[in-house]
Amino acid sequence: MNILITGGAGFIGSHVVRHLVTKYPNYNIFNLDVLTYAGNLENLKDIQSADNYTFLKVDITDEQSINRLFIKHKFTGVIHLAAESHVDRSIKEPLAFAKTNILGTIVLLNAFKSLWQNNWEGKRFYHVSTDEVYGSLGKTGLFTETTSYDPNSPYSASKASSDHFVRAYGETYGMPYVISNCSNNYGPNHFPEKLIPLFINNIINNKALPVYGDGLFTRDWLYVKDHAVAIDLAFHKGENGETYNIGGFNEWTNIDLVKILCTLMDDKLGRKEGTSLKLITYVKDRPGHDLRYAIDASKINKKLGWRPSVTFEEGLKKTIDWYLENKEWLNNITSGDYQEYYNNQYN
Repeated sequence: MNILITGGAGFIGSHVVRHLVTKYPNYNIFNLDVLTYAGNLENLKDIQSADNYTFLKVDITDEQSINRLFIKHKFTGVIHLAAESHVDRSIKEPLAFAKTNILGTIVLLNAFKSLWQNNWEGKRFYHVSTDEVYGSLGKTGLFTETTSYDPNSPYSASKASSDHFVRAYGETYGMPYVISNCSNNYGPNHFPEKLIPLFINNIINNKALPVYGDGLFTRDWLYVKDHAVAIDLAFHKGENGETYNIGGFNEWTNIDLVKILCTLMDDKLGRKEGTSLKLITYVKDRPGHDLRYAIDASKINKKLGWRPSVTFEEGLKKTIDWYLENKEWLNNITSGDYQEYYNNQYN
């Protein structure tokens, strides 16, 4: 099989690439990434010389280049992760999100359709999406695969649109597809603009921990390596035309998460308990901030036998250990453009 993974140098994508390259030595795994601020080939240096791994530096919105690659390599499967993904950035630059997340997805769908429309057997287009397309929950309830879409940010609106296009290509052209909607991921190699790696980095450097609003926004957290296993299962064993919600069964308010992170970091850094708690700073809430996300992952559990392998506390300790052991990676990635973005966002 020739498998194209888009966004494979990013956070989730790099874990999926490593998982598949290692587990399936007879597959040819192609990692396509344009290497924006969040794409980092350092994430994959341990497998970059593998015989079944190829890197392709291409923008998914570049229709001519994408078509040439599909014709040349005859990708039998696509796992589509490439996306602009940070809500804060989408508020400032919605057009960039529409271009990458919507247009880029259509370019990939067209290339896949043109190559295989008369021979769909053994082919699959797997689209990785987010729980944010469902909107916001109240204090009770869970997102299921049949929850109506109700996106509240330019990011989630662009992902919702790309989901609809994938389903439309399935209905219109008979394209075999699977979609998964995941909750918040965390783990090694996460770009430090998202909450957990941002706060780990700030605690290391004794910088303020900017908590939006009252800190009571609630998220379900999924360890990224568990997500990679779920994607593997859904790609190989999921039913065509089905959607699978992937969640960690871990609901935490932002402020409670920050407090446990502070406690764990003080212990790891040999600091007096409570030291990092003093860094917590409440900042103005962002527009359209969804109150609560919570995934019902019972379908993928019952149909495919997947469930998280670690508790949140276990995964968080593994994540902290990775960042403390990879300070050079962290220092490299937090320079330049990221620092300018951070200053504009939180100062």
